[in-house]
Amino acid sequence: MSPPRKKNRGPGRNFRKKKRRNRFFVKAPRAPEDGQLCLFKDMELKPRLIQRPDHCISRKNIDREALKVLYRLKDHGYLAYLVGGSVRDLLLGKTPKDFDIGTDATPEEIRRLFRYSRIIGKRFRLVHVYFRGGKVIEVSTFRKQIELDDREAAREGLGAENIFGSPREDAFRRDLTINGLFYNIADFGIIDFVGGMEDLKKGIIKTIGDPDRRFIRDPVRMLRTIRHAARTGFSIESATWDAVCRHASKIKLCAVPRVRDEWLKDLKSGFSAVWSRYLVDAGLFQEIFPSLGKLLRGRNAEPLRELLYMVLARVDRMARKGHQFSDAFYLSALASPFLHFMPEWHALKPEKVRWPTYEVRAILDSMFQPYDFKRADRDLMAQLVSSHWPLEFCAGRNRWQKRVYSKATFPEAVELYNCMQAALGGEEISLDQVQKLPKKKASARKRRGRRRRGRPRKNVKTDSEEKAS
Repeated sequence: MSPPRKKNRGPGRNFRKKKRRNRFFVKAPRAPEDGQLCLFKDMELKPRLIQRPDHCISRKNIDREALKVLYRLKDHGYLAYLVGGSVRDLLLGKTPKDFDIGTDATPEEIRRLFRYSRIIGKRFRLVHVYFRGGKVIEVSTFRKQIELDDREAAREGLGAENIFGSPREDAFRRDLTINGLFYNIADFGIIDFVGGMEDLKKGIIKTIGDPDRRFIRDPVRMLRTIRHAARTGFSIESATWDAVCRHASKIKLCAVPRVRDEWLKDLKSGFSAVWSRYLVDAGLFQEIFPSLGKLLRGRNAEPLRELLYMVLARVDRMARKGHQFSDAFYLSALASPFLHFMPEWHALKPEKVRWPTYEVRAILDSMFQPYDFKRADRDLMAQLVSSHWPLEFCAGRNRWQKRVYSKATFPEAVELYNCMQAALGGEEISLDQVQKLPKKKASARKRRGRRRRGRPRKNVKTDSEEKAS
């Protein structure tokens, strides 16, 4: 008797899952050692390897999601390195903001390994791997030193072998030596192709390769050089600093939104005072902010600089303590020292409580040309800056009007006012005084009933009822 035939249920859900899992193993996995050893055939190209006992990076300090991505790439035969600023921050004892991963797998291969992932970017393709809670890990493929991006290479008929390269080629593409370090999950060691470990120990900011060529190719690298010098407290190498000063005017060649995003990130970093001093000394401040640069070259240049540094230093102290401010507050803090030396600003001083919001907004728009911001940020910035006059009026008479302290912008306006007063040596508004002010209570409005026509009101007698009574 033949065994009973299995019932054919068709390609159901379980069948589809099995097929999806098998797709991961279409390509035979190769040993990670093969890809690693092929890099060291030429002894001159061999990097410096720092073993685990000689550095302070531990897997305890790496996010669990980043470790999952690293180990899955490694287990499928690919190189998996922690790259970029995350390695630098871990070596400096800081908590990285995000963890970036480099690998020799192509974006399509990475996409097949992770179900919840997506290939992004048109110029430079990379993969975002998504986890619960909104966590995103960025995975990029090692690239060669090629002047073309992915779209231009495809237009020229170049394949993946002309775009993607080895870890060494990818390391020499990066901007600074301290950002060119790789952490290898296979042996927990650090791979240094560019001398970044030595520069970290010496506290030096240095470009990889010729600084002139680096900054001409991408002038935004000058802003990143100053950013890392301000945040780490390192000194900029003399050749790199001279190149920044020589090519400061080339920052105008970059896209305006890109430059705006870069300097706005530094303004909110908590190190804006040191950052602004570097920009002024290098001549970049005058190129990034043409209208403000004219005031820095005027007769009040020296007191203006000191006032700017003092105001931003106080903002930095509050930001490092964990105070949360809006983008409009940081922009207002940058503009307030310049407004103090402008006759147009002092001409707006009213004799009573008044917010010259319209006039202030026109001045601020001209100051921050050619940059554009969201309409909500522009409106809030005008509100915060124009609140200086009502606050000064009420603080001088020690009589606070309800329409002043009941505004939603009042807390940030007080902080901005105190920053300027502390820098100018004036009297600040105390926090106790602000907290004791009575708050505006929302009164519950009674809903009036709708009166219908043709019907008498309740409890009101008609003419016939009055005659009968």
